[in-house]
Order: sequence, then structure tokens, then C-alpha cells
Amino acid sequence: MKFKNVFLIALLAILVWACNSDDNGFTIEPPKALSEIVDQDKDSIVKYLETHFYNYEDFQNPPADFDYKIVLGEIEGENADKTPLIDMMTAVKTTVRSEEIGLTDNKEVEHTYYYLVARQGVGAQANTADSTYIRYEGLLLDNTVFDASTSTPLWLPYTGRIRGFSEAVQHLKAGKALTEDDVNPDGTFEISDYGVGMIIFPSALGYYNNATGSIPAYSPLIFKIDLVAVNESDHDNDGIPSYLEDLNGNGYLYDDNTDKASEDGSSSISTVANFLDDDDDNDGILTRDEISDEDGNIILPYPDTDGDGIPNYLDPDN
Repeated sequence: MKFKNVFLIALLAILVWACNSDDNGFTIEPPKALSEIVDQDKDSIVKYLETHFYNYEDFQNPPADFDYKIVLGEIEGENADKTPLIDMMTAVKTTVRSEEIGLTDNKEVEHTYYYLVARQGVGAQANTADSTYIRYEGLLLDNTVFDASTSTPLWLPYTGRIRGFSEAVQHLKAGKALTEDDVNPDGTFEISDYGVGMIIFPSALGYYNNATGSIPAYSPLIFKIDLVAVNESDHDNDGIPSYLEDLNGNGYLYDDNTDKASEDGSSSISTVANFLDDDDDNDGILTRDEISDEDGNIILPYPDTDGDGIPNYLDPDN
């Protein structure tokens, strides 16, 4: 399954139809309000965390043949004395705007996700905007595996991930950086000490009301993640790393759009978030040109000609 941005998926929600058995017609099933689903998701997630554990003892004292895979189990029977996930995972609060999932009621609702770092990793720290080389396994709260790439890692860019997945990778580091000595004669190599973790998040950070494959609508999701490598991203090649274009600092790049008002007023320009926009203030001068000298070198800190605290590339007056 290919991860699609939840914002784009939500816009397709209007295409989800429910059959009306009385007249053989069709009726639109609108998305439920965020405030209606958030507590339902939280209750389901907390119940899972209180009744499940992971193989933390293997990570604390790794056996010689340990593969550093997270294994989940229920706290019952011979495992009744295990420490529950609720005591080992970190809770993070984040705000979800109704527009992100295709709702028009202009609401902001606080959500909580939970992450676990089983092994931190020793390489580069990831952030939400990075392109990541990962192995993963996605599960529902009934432990059904709905998607996985557990043998061969693959590159996943920010634009190919749901929000909850991007929230997860920022808590891990990549594996050991390679040197020439690490490459075998046949060209193969092994990356060691990569980050291993897990995240559980509510449906608003996933697919929300959009039933996808074996994922029912309004499903909280679990992802186990091995973060092998990280590449810093500059999606619009404007000279500013994408993570720095998260102006409100919420880890979600699609709601940062400096020139939205001027774009909305143009019939020829579509609304584009800053991290995908090579002219962030829509003043006709490319962002890269506004932050570079005559030789094309990036100027740090970014120029602010009038000293108003807004750098030129975000200020249409400069």
C-alpha cells in the first residue's frame, strides 16, 4: 500500500457513498466531526496500551541472535507480569485542524499520539519533513497487519506519508554512517545501529473516514519502524530545507502558506504550501534569489532588509 497524504485523501471523502436500501438510491455519508471521534480513538488506544507489551527485555539484554524487531503481545497468562506499553511509551499532544481531513467547520482539536524508542540509533536525527529509508509494519488495534515492508527497506518521502507516520520518524535516528571500509567487494554493505521504534496514533493522523484497503474508517493505527537512513529534503529546491518551512512548528507542512491570500485571489495560481512553493511570498522573485548573494550562495541568517523580523522571502514588501 502506498502512503498518501491524509489531506489529499480527505478531499476524496465525498466520493464515499452508502447504499440506501429503501429506494435503491445513494446518499453521501459525510465525515464525522473531529470532536466526535477524538475521545473514541483515545479510549481505544489507551485500552490497547494498558493490555499489551513489547519484548523490552530482549532490547535491554539482547541475545546473540537478536534481530532487533519489536514483538507485541497481550498481558495475560505467563505474560501477566509484563510492563504495559502505557508505562513505556511517551504521549505527545498535537493539534489537528478540520481542514486537514476535508471538514469545513474550521475547528482545531487536540489529539494525542504515543511513541516508543526501543533503540535510538546512532546516525542523523530525523525530522518530520525528511525523506527516510525505512522498514515498517502497519497494524490495526486488533493486531491485523495491513501493510509491511519488513525485509527490504524503501525510501519514503514526506509527501508519500500520512501525518502520523511522519510524527514517528522524528523521534528516531538513522543507523551508522557508512565509510569506504564498510563496503564489501561485491558492493553490498550493512548499516548497523539504526533506530527502532513504534507509534500508535488516532485516525485523524491517519486515514480518518477513508476506508483504505483493509483499514476501516476511523481506525487508530500502529506502526513499527526501523529508521535505516535519512536525507534532508528541500521539496521545492528553493534553498530552504523543508523542515524550516514548518513556520507554525506543528510538524505538518501543508498548513504553512505565507502567500495564501494572494494565491486565493488569482485565477491562475493554485494554493501551494511553502515547502512546495518556490516563491513563498508571491512577489515575483524566487525564494532562492531572495536568500542568495550574487554568486548564488545562501545568506544566513536569511536577509531581512527592512528589519521587521520577517525575512525577505516571506515578506512581499521586500
